[in-house]
Amino acid sequence: MKAVRLSRWEFNIYLLLSIVIHAYSFYEVYRTSQEHEEELESEFDLETDSYFWGFKKDSTDFEWNFWMEWARWPLIWLMLGHVVVSQFARIYFKEYRPFFLMLYGMAACWFVLGTNGLAMILLNIYISYQAAKLKTPLITWISSMFMLFIMHNQSVENIQRSWYSSENEYYLLVFTLTVRCLYYTSFSLEYCTHQQSERESYTFSSMLVYAFYYPVFHNGPVITYNEFTKQLQNKDTSWPGPNILRLILDIFRLLLWWWLAESMLHLMYMHAMFSSYQLLERVSYWTLGGLALAQVLFFYVKYLVLYGAPALVMLSDGLNPPALPRCVSSMYSFSGIWRAFDVGLHRFLIRYIYIPLGGSHRGLRGMLLSTSCTFIFVCFWHGGHEYLWYWAALNWIGIITEQGVKKLLTASGVQTRINQCLSPRLFRQLHAALASVSTALLIFTNLIFLGGEHVGRIYWKRLFVQGWPWVPLTVFGCLFCFSQIGIEWNTFHFPNYKWGFPTCSRTKVP
Repeated sequence: MKAVRLSRWEFNIYLLLSIVIHAYSFYEVYRTSQEHEEELESEFDLETDSYFWGFKKDSTDFEWNFWMEWARWPLIWLMLGHVVVSQFARIYFKEYRPFFLMLYGMAACWFVLGTNGLAMILLNIYISYQAAKLKTPLITWISSMFMLFIMHNQSVENIQRSWYSSENEYYLLVFTLTVRCLYYTSFSLEYCTHQQSERESYTFSSMLVYAFYYPVFHNGPVITYNEFTKQLQNKDTSWPGPNILRLILDIFRLLLWWWLAESMLHLMYMHAMFSSYQLLERVSYWTLGGLALAQVLFFYVKYLVLYGAPALVMLSDGLNPPALPRCVSSMYSFSGIWRAFDVGLHRFLIRYIYIPLGGSHRGLRGMLLSTSCTFIFVCFWHGGHEYLWYWAALNWIGIITEQGVKKLLTASGVQTRINQCLSPRLFRQLHAALASVSTALLIFTNLIFLGGEHVGRIYWKRLFVQGWPWVPLTVFGCLFCFSQIGIEWNTFHFPNYKWGFPTCSRTKVP
């Protein structure tokens, strides 16, 4: 049954309710933050910041503080240096531009990570290249997983820590090695299947050009080797036109996202409250729901900034960056958020794990195997901590369930029965109701990812055990409104909308 549009008044009502729910729940988080400010400050040392109306800042989110500190010096300046070198090489040494970019990336790596860090990254790349020369994907995967495993070995960690004077320098190496793993794995797996006529694109120097492309060097986003090399070798790749106004607009948008993220940290002490389990046990249900929404929305805005800056630099090189994350408030399915939040990582997983293992083309067993192996890798790549296994397992169950329900509803007999018993409008309401359940479980799994399994237990106990039945019904009612807006926007308003900066029209990627 085809999806039916909401009437204008229905859409406006659901949109208004969604805005009111977000605003009121965020107000409750703000109010609770101010009420418990002294308690949170004594436990987590809130920062005093005069730039945001005198509000104190929740600095508990390690990832945001880590990248903002590195961005101030020297990463932003190294990004600008890359732009200068890239455009200089494009104008004067067009044929050798990839090697200029490679040398700049290696020099920048040496500058921030030192000789030992550069040597470690080169060693990993070289090992992966030698494994790829055997032209057996399984050996490539074994070597990549082994290098990930070694990286988290306690003895190796102690050695790497001794190279640096601060923990931040060590963690920058860890982040870089983790992201580089996806890059050298992508090259090596492409190498295993390349044709003899493509030999020039699969030399060790080509691998270094790809692995040391600096805009995505430390934190991504991920772009697979087949996409990268086709775009970089395109003779028309250049600065995407003289539209300075568009560039200024994109920079302004990036700064606006940064300001929004900082404002959330100053007005809502969500990360500190997530770390205070006793406080989570006491706050109101509206505050608890607002904290969940604030956490997932902050994570979304954070990656708009962290991926937005490299995307702008990639556009200046004439490359198409992966689309930026979509707003999580418009997402209502497990498969949808995996497809649209981290587009580059999703393409990597589909191209190198899901499809080679058969995917849905090998029936139910093939789909179960492909999805389980995909999530095992994702969990291991993120660090393999206990809470990540819970998160990965719940996501796997969610995707399998969604696919099962989809296949059931599209079966000819069931479809005929639905058409006989349900009107298109009633089916739309059923779709939104099922989507609200999926959204609730999706937010729950993300809370485990962001706060750990103990936070997940608190939410489950308070919302679905202590609050039964009225609190879960209220939650599903709120998420029903969000789902209606998400379905409407995704199906009718922005079905093909690229949630990110405009891509460079000069470069075509199949």
